Amino acid sequence: MFTVFLVDDDARVRKALSRMLTAHGRDVRTFASAEEFLAQHDPEIPGCAVFDVAMPGLDGLGLQRALRGGGNHRPIIFITGQGDIPTSVSAMKAGAVDFLTKPLRDNHLLDAIARAEQADATSRAARVEFAVIRAKVETLTPREREVLSYVVAGRLNKQIAAHLGTVEKTVKVHRGRMMEKLGVRTVADLVRLAEKAGIQIAKS
Repeated sequence: MFTVFLVDDDARVRKALSRMLTAHGRDVRTFASAEEFLAQHDPEIPGCAVFDVAMPGLDGLGLQRALRGGGNHRPIIFITGQGDIPTSVSAMKAGAVDFLTKPLRDNHLLDAIARAEQADATSRAARVEFAVIRAKVETLTPREREVLSYVVAGRLNKQIAAHLGTVEKTVKVHRGRMMEKLGVRTVADLVRLAEKAGIQIAKS
């Protein structure tokens, strides 16, 4: 289930938005402060965050920095009673989905949450794919990894053999095993996989 994590120090705002979102079928969890949110937050739960910008203690932008600094990629929507352009630009540059000014229009917040839901799903799928790819790469032997980096760089088998000080037949064996372990059939597929895994290309 996709959850909306609402952080606002104004109890009336929390109550009103929670009621509205619940009425539209959204699962909502509310928090009165950034500190309360951080103490209870589980990044593994699919969802987005709706942060008030101006709050006592750690404010919305500070909370955004805290999440990003901890490697958390949860989509964030900002709401504020007194928005200004520099603040909104700062929030958006840091990856916010939207920056909305109070009083909020229900459809504007619902639309932003829908975009956040798509962003969250895409991000989680990418992280799962990355983990699967890295697990496959971990099965390669050191020599197979070397061959991988040279193949991705566009080297021919005989060129790879020369670089590694071996014979072309041996490179073919390593190359075949490497591609089988990674589940790819073409060099183009191998290049895409290597890019996703962040594998460095061998240099001449």
